[in-house]
Amino acid sequence: MVKKALITGGAGFIGSHLAARLLDEGYEVTVLDNLFTGTKSNIYGMLENPRFTFMLHDVTQPFWGQFDEIYNLACPASPIHYQRNPVETIRTSFMGVMNVLELALKTKARVLHTSTSEIYGDPAVHPQPETYWGNVNTIGIRSCYDEGKRAAETLCADYYREYGVDIRMVRIFNTYGPHMHPQDGRVITNFIMQALGNRDITLYGDGSQTRSFQYVDDLINAIRAYMQLDHEKVSAFFESKGIPVPVLNIGNPGEYTIKQLAEETLRQIPESTSKLVCEPLPKDDPKRRKPDITLATELLGWKPVVPLQEGLKKTIAYFK
Repeated sequence: MVKKALITGGAGFIGSHLAARLLDEGYEVTVLDNLFTGTKSNIYGMLENPRFTFMLHDVTQPFWGQFDEIYNLACPASPIHYQRNPVETIRTSFMGVMNVLELALKTKARVLHTSTSEIYGDPAVHPQPETYWGNVNTIGIRSCYDEGKRAAETLCADYYREYGVDIRMVRIFNTYGPHMHPQDGRVITNFIMQALGNRDITLYGDGSQTRSFQYVDDLINAIRAYMQLDHEKVSAFFESKGIPVPVLNIGNPGEYTIKQLAEETLRQIPESTSKLVCEPLPKDDPKRRKPDITLATELLGWKPVVPLQEGLKKTIAYFK
């Protein structure tokens, strides 16, 4: 029997990669997207597939369908996009996941909710395990996203505990690859576009802040492995760890300074005449970010395998 999957935000960067993977695995795939940050060009190659359906719809409005699995990826995820309309961002995070959870409750669908490393804020614990509660400014310019995602996790946890909805959450750390929006304001996108355009590469602060960078294929592998596990196995695993709901960090624990990333980008685009320049550090910008992926490795048998140099090469080729 063919499984049916719904991907909210499926025309976006990560959603389009997930849709392609599910089609390859024989699923019937429905993508729901309002194209606020997603783009049809990401899914053009799938539109003629008879097992693929595109639904132009806003996730904050109720919707209906019978699906075996629902993947909730609908939310602007880059600072430029989520700060453009902060009220809409937090509505998408909260109302969007509520609509997903209500549908799952009625239809017994399994849910994968994509959360974010931003729920840890500017972390006082390094690296960040799933048990860390975070250090987040509730009223800053990034709070619409950070707090929206935290509230969405709370809602998922309550539907899991109160109604028994089969929910799995992933806290995604910096992910990159083909299909990223060229003007999304994320650091890898910025550096590649600046280098290709021979413009100054902008470092905020002195570039000593660190990030971990995960290639999109590694993330999709983790998501698929997570969703294929039985509900009972997932529940028992997290209960044994003293964690009340199924939530995993998914990221690459390799830690790089932003300056190192800029230098590697220029090394891979040797024809670029760009120079490194420093600008003031944005407010609430985390100084260090690195996932503890112990639980994901133990539960899924998963580790990221694409090194930064190789992933950057593929991403630069896409943008070229």
